[in-house]
Amino acid sequence: MRAATGQTLVICGHGMVAQRLLEKLVEQPQNPFEQIVVFNGEATPAYNRIQLSAVLAGDASEDSLQLQQPDWYRKHNIEVHQGDPVIAINRAKKTVSTESGVVQPYSRLVLATGSRPASLGLEGEHLEGVMGFRDLQDTRQLISISQRQRRAVVIGGGFLGLEAAEGLRSRGMAVTVLHRSSHLLNRQLDRASGALLEDALTDRGLSVRTNTCPVALLGRNLVRAVQLDDETLISTDLVVTAAGITPNAELARGAGLDCDRAIRVNAQLQTSDPHIHALGECCQVESQTFGLVEPGYQQAEVLAQVLCDPDSQAAFEPSIIATRLKISGIPIFSCGQTEADADTESVVWQDYETNRYCRLLVRNQRLTGAVLFGETSDGPWYSERIQQADDISPYRAHLAFGKHYCEAA
Repeated sequence: MRAATGQTLVICGHGMVAQRLLEKLVEQPQNPFEQIVVFNGEATPAYNRIQLSAVLAGDASEDSLQLQQPDWYRKHNIEVHQGDPVIAINRAKKTVSTESGVVQPYSRLVLATGSRPASLGLEGEHLEGVMGFRDLQDTRQLISISQRQRRAVVIGGGFLGLEAAEGLRSRGMAVTVLHRSSHLLNRQLDRASGALLEDALTDRGLSVRTNTCPVALLGRNLVRAVQLDDETLISTDLVVTAAGITPNAELARGAGLDCDRAIRVNAQLQTSDPHIHALGECCQVESQTFGLVEPGYQQAEVLAQVLCDPDSQAAFEPSIIATRLKISGIPIFSCGQTEADADTESVVWQDYETNRYCRLLVRNQRLTGAVLFGETSDGPWYSERIQQADDISPYRAHLAFGKHYCEAA
């Protein structure tokens, strides 16, 4: 129930985190906003970006991505403008201006502008056939290219790059993955599990080159080859860049808000302007930015409370986020520390026959990290141990065998 205060909330961006904010707002017992207006830079309402890889691989349809039906927005009196991004903020007048010329006043403004693929800074990055894999339009374009071309190079062996590579491979393309680190998914996996993943993907038909950096993309108008740092040339018809993200903070910078790598916010997700908030991939809390959806969801829950209750004590605190992935059907789990240091001990369990692997990192009888490959059902329990930092001494001998054995110890 909205109080008749005449307040207007404007949200710039309509990705998964902005949608979660809307859902949390309508759940609040006191909602002061008479009007909620969303300006979406994409032509499509909020959708599940995590499933774009399944659409690329042909395992899911576009229809399955939609997060809410149009009736939901009408029911909650939420006005959504598709394909009309905000291009300027007038903080003095408290208005935003959109690409189509709409000028919308606001009482509170939320920036949920997300991110884009990081530029590689390479010669030839502007060539046709060089693209990212971030949204539905990218996915459609990649599917179209895969129907006409045969060779692809994916730059980046993180989650997004491997999902793009597997999707293109499943559509019949010959795909080479280039990764500058020593092993795939180096932020989530240790060297041993990264090697297991590389072997599994190679068996499926991907070509993987680690410890490899491209230095130029070659071609006149269309990309035709990638030149590596050892002067090797790889012929290709398509290059997908997936080597990190850049927060979309230009709108905030143009409005004079305090920005670093992203838009600076406090624990209430408030920017340097008390009437403007930011969340998701475009925001920065102290020195930390966020590339996963889970912290964005946590921010949305906090911000919904802050916006609806001036006296709310809700605050966002960055925490250890567990990563649970499936790459080509292989389950992977990671939480906390992934590589040992001088103060940690490793507990390792591996089954070569079933290709399962578990590495646990322990410091002072406390679990500080877990890496699971092939079998991840105990991942949430390990994550809980890491978060709670409880003493594992009573069941340390059984730790690698999971929750059931430890609780029975």
